[in-house]
Amino acid sequence: MAEQDLIRWLEDFSMADIAVAGGKNASLGEMIRHLSPQGVRIPSGFATTAHAYRRFLTANDLGPRVSEGIDALHRGADLAEVGESIRRMFLGAPFPTDLAEAVRRSYRELGDRLRRADPDVAVRSSATAEDLPEASFAGQQETFLNITGAEALLAACQRCYASLFTDRAISYREHHGFDHLKVALSIGVQQMVRSDRAGAGVMFTLDTDSGFPRVVLVNAAFGLGESVVGGRVDPDEYQVYKPLLAQADTNPVISKTIGGKQTKVVYGDGAQPTMTVATTEEEQAACVLDDAEILQLARSGVLIEEHYGHAMDIEWAKDGDTGELYIVQARQETVQARKQTATLRSFRLREHGEPLTTGLAVGDAIAAGPVCNLRSAAEIARFQDGAVLVTETTDPDWEPIMKRAAAIVTDHGGRTSHAAIVSRELGVAAVVGTSDATSVLPDGREITVCCAEGEEGVVYDGVLDYDEQDIDLTEVPTTTTRVMLNIANPSAAFRWWRLPADGVGLARMEFIVNTHIKIHPMALVRFDELADEAARARIAELTRGYADKTEYFVERLAYGIGRIAAAWWPKPVIVRMSDFKTNEYARLIGGQQFEPSEHNPMLGWRGASRYYSEGYREGFGLECRALRRVRDEMGLTNTVVMIPFCRTLEEADRVLEVMASHGLVRGRNDLEAYVMAEIPSNIILAREFSDRFDGFSIGSNDLTQLTLGVDRDSEQLRALFNERDPAVTTSIRTLIAAAHLKSRKVGLCGQRPSDDPDFARLLVDAAIDSVSVTPDSFLLVKDNVVAAERARRAIEPPGTGAPSG
Repeated sequence: MAEQDLIRWLEDFSMADIAVAGGKNASLGEMIRHLSPQGVRIPSGFATTAHAYRRFLTANDLGPRVSEGIDALHRGADLAEVGESIRRMFLGAPFPTDLAEAVRRSYRELGDRLRRADPDVAVRSSATAEDLPEASFAGQQETFLNITGAEALLAACQRCYASLFTDRAISYREHHGFDHLKVALSIGVQQMVRSDRAGAGVMFTLDTDSGFPRVVLVNAAFGLGESVVGGRVDPDEYQVYKPLLAQADTNPVISKTIGGKQTKVVYGDGAQPTMTVATTEEEQAACVLDDAEILQLARSGVLIEEHYGHAMDIEWAKDGDTGELYIVQARQETVQARKQTATLRSFRLREHGEPLTTGLAVGDAIAAGPVCNLRSAAEIARFQDGAVLVTETTDPDWEPIMKRAAAIVTDHGGRTSHAAIVSRELGVAAVVGTSDATSVLPDGREITVCCAEGEEGVVYDGVLDYDEQDIDLTEVPTTTTRVMLNIANPSAAFRWWRLPADGVGLARMEFIVNTHIKIHPMALVRFDELADEAARARIAELTRGYADKTEYFVERLAYGIGRIAAAWWPKPVIVRMSDFKTNEYARLIGGQQFEPSEHNPMLGWRGASRYYSEGYREGFGLECRALRRVRDEMGLTNTVVMIPFCRTLEEADRVLEVMASHGLVRGRNDLEAYVMAEIPSNIILAREFSDRFDGFSIGSNDLTQLTLGVDRDSEQLRALFNERDPAVTTSIRTLIAAAHLKSRKVGLCGQRPSDDPDFARLLVDAAIDSVSVTPDSFLLVKDNVVAAERARRAIEPPGTGAPSG
């Protein structure tokens, strides 16, 4: 057999050679050929072929012996014993002389190419059907790093051959009906990238959780990449927005999360090629890659994706000696690729059991599982994945387990509570405000949580039967009135990218601050003046690695807003500046020192009145810096600024002046500024507010409260709180008419159009430009708006109606 049949250089392979080189090595060759000229670096090397593997089998008469072992397995022999026996055969079988000499000769030539004798190499297994969607053997065979010397290389090759019969590989082929002797192994031998002195990781050209296709997701840790690939560390996570990568003067890194990275894999000695060591505190607090490197990797990922024509799963490494970034593997992403991209799931209960408690339904899902009844977040360690979280109420401390819960049930809370907002955006069924869940739902009891029967959510005894249905989103009707989304949680933004929404009508900044920042901005601005020692210690811990503590606030807020803006680019994303009340601000870390005690915070120091005040002006400056970073640096100019609770025209002027002093100038770089219409003065002076703002968003809860003089949280006055009261609806019609005379847009953000079809019709009849609702209500609101627009067209004289959708 000719040597070229046994070994070939990687650049001699292409994707047409999978049968010879396996998916991994064929892909490396394909990239070296086609993508190296475009700047994608791939380590050089060679590979043994499938012919070489079969030569090894034949020379040692291993085929019949492997068959005997598999036959024994089929007769009931233990898998572990069969696998161990076959691997011993491979490890005890000598290399045929011609194959061994071909490996040695190629290794010497690789050393010549790299200009060093006995180069350190990575030895990777590549099964002949590996990484194909219909027969993915990825991760089942072994990789060996920092192999030095020809004899050590041959020993590593022998272990690669033996790894074709790991227990998991045997089991996988048995399950899928593959003939064990028809699968061959190619071994890739590559120049070792000295990532032990830098870092390595994986990269996907989509968001792996949601399938959102317009980001590159990069995971990174210090040391060799096997710690990330094997899931042994909590890596850094970076996200890059692909559509803006080619735009000059932008930095579309839209998210960075620093992982724990408690250990790293580095070079060992000859007897132990690699070893795991602890990272330093400085490494744990630092990013593995800087922004320029993240962007370089993302651009390589996009080139690879464009070449292959589908989303990719890529391994990368950074050489600590040269600083260069290398791609060491690339294969098709398979999990999201198998999912339907134009469907949304709906639920229907098929049977009913004994109701145990009821409350407000959040979302429309159904879920079942055992109860995990927790009294405080201090108990979350005993939460089991897939359980139903039952507790009095939730706050950001609960979020790590909320996303792992089958459903959530609380004693307290309404439709705008933390539990409701988070569960909606995570797509987790929730029933809130039951008043008695923690009393009537004991630990371990099997229950079904149903939110698919209207506004009332019901917790049933036992696990009930229910249907799940995928809805074809391609059939969602178009409407003249824009239907937008209310989004608060950046971590859930990508979940809803498939909805054909017209943008985001309300992105709540205060939710990002409360959940992802947690610190009062003034406690960062005036950290040296902070008297609360416990708060100082907590802030020091959270801001570790930030020389400028205010940068912690700006960066995390910018990433939160940027992630939401990216999900709907280039459609508008209206970001409401912080609208905490003083009692809510005081609950942020370090907040007590900077907030007054007010008898009625709902009507106190909130919204616009804070932004120009000496007590918060610098904090508002941080909010402005974050938004400017999103727009001017990330390039997400679809973000629109919205000012809440703006009482007077003078206040509007002062806020816009402060914004301009921080570089947010209305009209510059297409910046639009909206105002919340939630105070009667906004309605009465709508024309004058239109001279200062580009649009209005009606806050129907506050507008109803202040128009009728009804505390929206009052149990005694609940019957009087009515958004359809003529005083409120007249205000809405008045605002829309006045704003349209000034060519200003008007939207409404709230649940009422989904809960009340007649209210949706009222808004459409008034010619509102948009409604903005929570994602779980989107399809229902679309239907309500369609019905309202049809009814409106039916009664309008010919020629006066809106164009048909």
